[in-house]
Amino acid sequence: MCSIPATRTGQKTGHMMSQGDSTAAWTSAREWLPETDRPGVSVVIPTFNEAANLPHVLPRIPRWIDEVIIVDSHSTDGTVDVARQLRPDVIVLHQKRMGKGAALRAGFAAARGDIIVTLDADGSTDPTEIPAFIGLLLAGADFVKGSRFAQGGGTYDMEWYRRLGNWGLLQLVRWRFGGRFTDLCYGYNAFWRHILRYMDLGDAGGFEIETSMNIQALRAGLTVCEVPSVEFRRLNGVSNLRAIPDGWRILRTIIRLGSARPRRVRASAARRQMQALRRGLSADQQAESFHSPSASAE
Repeated sequence: MCSIPATRTGQKTGHMMSQGDSTAAWTSAREWLPETDRPGVSVVIPTFNEAANLPHVLPRIPRWIDEVIIVDSHSTDGTVDVARQLRPDVIVLHQKRMGKGAALRAGFAAARGDIIVTLDADGSTDPTEIPAFIGLLLAGADFVKGSRFAQGGGTYDMEWYRRLGNWGLLQLVRWRFGGRFTDLCYGYNAFWRHILRYMDLGDAGGFEIETSMNIQALRAGLTVCEVPSVEFRRLNGVSNLRAIPDGWRILRTIIRLGSARPRRVRASAARRQMQALRRGLSADQQAESFHSPSASAE
């Protein structure tokens, strides 16, 4: 399902593209786009003591991905060493501030691809779904969010009270901001890097960052699409998610954004991106700088 900016008649349209269709779109684009014009893709993965899970994640990332960035928050189990063994070209950032939101912001700042994909390190998100996300971006979307509750999606890792909380927060977002989202608090997303200029993520330090990005993309008038995604159980270790405290942070984020002024765009950022790629402009020339001083790279 896509939430598309209003047309001249003031109406919004939308559609759901299946995972198979969007994957086919990416496969087709790789064939007709010259290699020099293909958008670069960066994958950003926050980590905290995920050494046992990375062997089930990094090898499954498609080989054509240009850049994999690990943002590590003081792991003590050898996470960084395992990442380098599995993928020698991995970029490692040492995050000074704790929290998923802070880690993602640091990864976004370091990413050099035209497209950024966010993955979880615990094995709950499937890297083989990445082509479906990118296919939608190449088909005209600005921001693509995974949905566990769209047809074809699913979850093996959500208790009933988390389902209830996600549903309640989703209804609040629909009532306040519109859109047709079927999922709200899920960490599998992909977007054109330059749309970060339309988002203020400075206050998103934890799991609420995904909700913040979803809402801000919608409010900015960007074309936001959902793709079905299956969430699996964490393979090893204990989740850092705390249902009540993190749910409260998400609720506060929704309330704050409800009173904030959006940064709107007039035309599809994705269309401008593809036009710029065909003209041979680099990602750095297309995007405004998006800096985060809280991480150092190795």
